[in-house]
Amino acid sequence: MTTAEILKRVRRIEIKTKGLSNHIFAGEYHSAYKGRGMSFSEVREYTPGDDVKTIDWNVTARFSHPFVKVYEEERELTVMLLVDISNSSLFGTGQRLKREIITELCAVLSFSAATNNDKVGVIFFSDRIERFIPPKKGRSHILRIIRELITIEPASGSGTNVGIALEFLNSVLKKKTIAFLMSDFVTLPFEKPLLLASRKHDLVGIQVFDQADKILPQAGLLKVRDAESGAELWIDTDDKAVRNQYAKNFQNHSDYCRQAFAKSGASMMSVRTDQDYVKTLQAYFKGR
Repeated sequence: MTTAEILKRVRRIEIKTKGLSNHIFAGEYHSAYKGRGMSFSEVREYTPGDDVKTIDWNVTARFSHPFVKVYEEERELTVMLLVDISNSSLFGTGQRLKREIITELCAVLSFSAATNNDKVGVIFFSDRIERFIPPKKGRSHILRIIRELITIEPASGSGTNVGIALEFLNSVLKKKTIAFLMSDFVTLPFEKPLLLASRKHDLVGIQVFDQADKILPQAGLLKVRDAESGAELWIDTDDKAVRNQYAKNFQNHSDYCRQAFAKSGASMMSVRTDQDYVKTLQAYFKGR
């Protein structure tokens, strides 16, 4: 894409996702993710009904009538987006690829965080760490994230390794963060790094998949190619046993992911490329 095309697409994504964030998710995001506690803001004169425990005795003694301390929620949080950009994310049989859904999810979550004055950072990964954008605030920073989501490409011959992304998260962010891990999770086993990361961070997995990942279309003899390994294979899709095994493999894979997240204490949701992710996010935020 040319620079003009990239900027146009960034703007289009901003308009759509910022609108969703402002009108649907910002309040629910705020409710779902509380700040670290309460911090002192100011003092004011005591009024009947105030908790006597909040009286500031030093100020009260100085002015000879009671004053109370006023606290406010310490809101600032850090949101990290762990984004799978392996070649399998460039798959989709409908109008949108997995990567496009992931880009919109990242934008919605970023604008929701920004509305609440939280920092946002990104870890792009395949079977290695491709790029790290440290957490910052501001619209220009979010637009940079969206631009990177649109243009970044994985190293040639790369696969997917969720464990590496989780280990990197633990190594670069010492304080607790809200981490959204977005992938189709076609990866090596990742229970141990997931468990370690979820102990330290508030971790949420978002499985993005296509209908064709789940159901093999009946289309005769097909030559298929693994997007990540490059391996090619002929498959007889007219064979019911082949289609059943294909569906079973996907179900086993999804069950493994759900069990791994459940055992670690982390949350997980699934988003299909041809379905509306808005309801899925809403249900998640309301359920916290």
